[in-house]
Amino acid sequence: MNPTESDFMQDDPLASIPANEDQNLESDGRLRRVAQKASTVAGDTWQQTKEKAGVARERTEFFLRENPVPTIIGALALGLAVGWALRYATAEDEKEVEMESPLGRVNWSFLSLPFLWPFLKTVKEKYEDSAETVKDSVDRLRDIDVKRYTKPIRKRWKSWRD
Repeated sequence: MNPTESDFMQDDPLASIPANEDQNLESDGRLRRVAQKASTVAGDTWQQTKEKAGVARERTEFFLRENPVPTIIGALALGLAVGWALRYATAEDEKEVEMESPLGRVNWSFLSLPFLWPFLKTVKEKYEDSAETVKDSVDRLRDIDVKRYTKPIRKRWKSWRD
C-alpha cells in the first residue's frame, strides 16, 4: 500500500485505515480508544514532568543565587577531580619519545662550566655585598636608642589612661 497525501489526517492518525472491512471495525474502534487514552496519559505525564523540571530549575537557580561561594568551590573541586581522573586514565597511553642525537650519548655538560664561571663569580660577589649590607643595617639598628622614641608615647599613654 502506498499512501498519498490525502490519506494522512492531522488530528486522527488512524483515519487512513479503510473502514469498509467488517472484521476490523471493532478492533479499529478499540484501537482508537486505546491510542487516545495512551495519548492523554502521555500528555499528562509530560505536563507533570515539565512542571517538576520547572520547579527544580527555579529551586536550583535560587540556591545558586543565595550560595555562590559553595557553588564555585564545588565546581572547582569537581573540575579538579575530573581533570585528575582524566590525567591518570590517559597517563599509560602517553609514551615518552626519546630523541637520539647524532653523537650518541655524549655528555656535553663539561663545556658549560667555563662559560658559567664568570656568571657564578658575579653572583658570589653580589651575595657577599648583600650580606655585608644586611650586616651593616643590623648593626645600625642595634645602635638606635628605642627608649628615646618610645618615652614620649609612653607619657602620652599614661596621661590618657589617668
